Amino acid sequence: MLALPQLSIVKGLQQDYVPRGLHRIIEEQQLRHADSVALIYDHGQEESSAASQSTYRHMNESANRAARLLVEEAQRCFLQPNNDGDFILAVCMQPSEALVTTLLAIWKAGGAYLPIDPSFPANRVHHILLEARPILVLRDDDIDAQRFQGTPTLSLTELYAKSLQLSGSNLLSEEMLRGGNEHIAIVLYTSGSTGVPKGVRLPHENILNRLQWQWATFPYTANEQVGVFKTALTFVDSVAELWGPLMCGLSIVVVPKAVTKDPHRLVSLLEKYKIRRLVLVPTLLRSLLMYLNMETPDPGQKLLHNLQIWVCSGEPLVVPLASSFFDYFDEGVHRLYNFYGSTEVMGDVTYFACESKKQLSMYDNVPIGVPVSNTVIYLLDADYRPVKNGEIGEIFASGLNLAAGYVNGRDPERFLENPLAVEKKYARLYRTGDYGSLKNGNIMYEGRTDSQVKIRGHRVDLSEVEKIVAELPLVEKAIVLCYRAGHVDQAILAFVKLRDDSPVVTEMQLEGRLKDKLADYMTPQVIILEHVPLLVNGKVDRQALLKTYEMANNDQGGSASVPDFDYSHVPEELKLTARDLFETVSTVIGRSRRATLSAHSNFYDLGGNSLNSIFTVTLLREKGYKIGISDFIAAKNLGEIIEKMASNHDAVQLEEETLNACPHLQMEAVLLQEAHHQPVSDIIVSSFHNKGDLEQWLKPGALPTDYSDLLDEMWSVLVERELSFVVYDRNTERIIGTALNYDARAGPVVEIKSDLATVFELIEFCEGPIRDNYLPKGLNQILRSGMMGTAEHLNPRENVACIHFMENEVLNVARNKNFAGIFTTNTSPLTQQLATVNQYKTLLNYQVNEFVSSDGSRPFRDAPDEQRAIVQWKEVTSK
Repeated sequence: MLALPQLSIVKGLQQDYVPRGLHRIIEEQQLRHADSVALIYDHGQEESSAASQSTYRHMNESANRAARLLVEEAQRCFLQPNNDGDFILAVCMQPSEALVTTLLAIWKAGGAYLPIDPSFPANRVHHILLEARPILVLRDDDIDAQRFQGTPTLSLTELYAKSLQLSGSNLLSEEMLRGGNEHIAIVLYTSGSTGVPKGVRLPHENILNRLQWQWATFPYTANEQVGVFKTALTFVDSVAELWGPLMCGLSIVVVPKAVTKDPHRLVSLLEKYKIRRLVLVPTLLRSLLMYLNMETPDPGQKLLHNLQIWVCSGEPLVVPLASSFFDYFDEGVHRLYNFYGSTEVMGDVTYFACESKKQLSMYDNVPIGVPVSNTVIYLLDADYRPVKNGEIGEIFASGLNLAAGYVNGRDPERFLENPLAVEKKYARLYRTGDYGSLKNGNIMYEGRTDSQVKIRGHRVDLSEVEKIVAELPLVEKAIVLCYRAGHVDQAILAFVKLRDDSPVVTEMQLEGRLKDKLADYMTPQVIILEHVPLLVNGKVDRQALLKTYEMANNDQGGSASVPDFDYSHVPEELKLTARDLFETVSTVIGRSRRATLSAHSNFYDLGGNSLNSIFTVTLLREKGYKIGISDFIAAKNLGEIIEKMASNHDAVQLEEETLNACPHLQMEAVLLQEAHHQPVSDIIVSSFHNKGDLEQWLKPGALPTDYSDLLDEMWSVLVERELSFVVYDRNTERIIGTALNYDARAGPVVEIKSDLATVFELIEFCEGPIRDNYLPKGLNQILRSGMMGTAEHLNPRENVACIHFMENEVLNVARNKNFAGIFTTNTSPLTQQLATVNQYKTLLNYQVNEFVSSDGSRPFRDAPDEQRAIVQWKEVTSK
């Protein structure tokens, strides 16, 4: 009997609920918890007096008074709903308890709130106001009303002063706008697929479905008294983070932006209020884990023990980061979740529980999991038919989390009728623009179908950025790309060709002009080109552009890429300290390589952020400088940091630093052993499948398991021959590198059945004639330096140091085993350069896009001409 193939349709749990206005739920909590604290605004200072508080009674009554004033203003000025029939009120305010009360007032008035971040550039604000047509803008007192180009505004002081004499009782439906027929609760603007931001209309009932799933799946415990509101209001995760606790009678601590950016102050605040759950992007998770590991000398006194539910959302969560969570936190006590979604589906439509390092080791990528309640996920092909289990299809979502569409009915093709629906609540589909596959009951994220990426949790459409860059008066052509999309170190890059008649302008000056037009997280790093590289078909060679950037930021750009250091404003006695700082900053921030570093340079103007600021401090501490995170973040310029470093510097042997680029790595080579199998496999897979120069042209055919399977077949021979080794960092007791070597005339015999056969066919094509005709004959003559890889967690500087160490160790192995020489083929520009430095002789320099495989195809035809396979040989002489 034949079994029918399982189709990729996954249905979440069915949960009953009654649609209600969200403010009515809070009004009920006010009755139960009238004198309990609802809102806490904490400046993040050590003194308890720095926090102000509001009870549920005060919050509710203030919101009622303000709501009545908003209704009166709308009626007095005959303000009308927009084209969608929505009464929208824009809010341009910094986080505070008054902000939360104001949002509640908008709901009570029968309107929907639309956040406008005070940092938004003028053109983005203009577009939002023009399209959404809010009836009012509610603003902080210090924000100029002229920013809103004629839209009526009310300042915070005006709103609450004018409403002071109005009734504080709950509004009846007939007192509200449209007679209480509230539908849309929030409008959030995201980056649009057409290159223009678009507003997502989120109804009360869809938000409630998302919240009820949260309450049922992650219920609040009896000892959980306080939630935290730290996410930017313009980001959809703020909705559940803010309103979820308030609708259950908990207190909410409102966190200022300055505290969110400072790990020391943020961790202190989370500890102070015994916060039990936190929503954050993977970038911030990595930042906090680095801080926690740095600040917890005693394993028995770990920080954030109370914080047991960690939710990652907004960016892909990678396995190494998720695994490192359990290096610090206890399995079974602290839980890490991976949520997937977008603003159009109330932020989250699937979730996955990361339970242990062992569980995570079974995955190459962290799954996005299974659907939330009252949701169905479909993986469909180009003809909108469900794909088979395991195949890749586009992700479509259906159910009660779906938004009502976009403002002004934009992009109707994103919200479709569902031909597969049986129940009414699944009548519509949202096309996410993401690819996924279904494996073992979990959905795996497989990338995007368009130019949208996630940066620090924000969706960014590269075409929108490219459009803005191209509109700069001096620009002839602009190409905007994302480097290492989905990774923690991803970056938006704008490659720019200037007009021939343009005056001299720097990359930093162009970025300064873009900051007036784009939000901070969307502003790209500008790279000025003399000419735009093209493929044979005349299209822009995007791979060559990314490769150029990568080489320039991995110490492969030659002397021209080395930044200048200006010591003119550094006292003589501090110049050695300044050198350590400048070199460290230069290593961490690639973009500073085109700028002069001086005492007046600001770390963040150079391209710093919360993550790499901690990374920089970590490296400085490894050099012996006792500088605090808060001191570093608060410093106005590098000069202040130099003074802090000098005043707290433990004595460090500078002579040793000049001998070793990474003295914190206590590297030791250890012969390959059976116990090394898994860490070596992890390193080889990440080094070759994820970053291999040849493998990228074989994807998606080449799989991570191909290299692990290959290693399994070779393993016993590699261990037995005692020519391969791993590199231990004795300081951390971790394996950070591996070099797999064998006798070129007696290597492991394996049958390669995967797409990797193409890679090895190319290598044999290049090496075979040279090995057989020009190199010494017989056994124990040619040491083949095979696969060499480094741990994914190493930074570029550590990576180079580790590879250099392994190159020298391979030479030692060859000498100790009496080989005549070392034979290798390098396809990475980094190892090619190191081989040249180590005086390897180049025997063949082959252009890989010319290779024709045995089946007559050209598997690397899309590779740029600059991508080479270089066959090299080094004779071994006795010491």
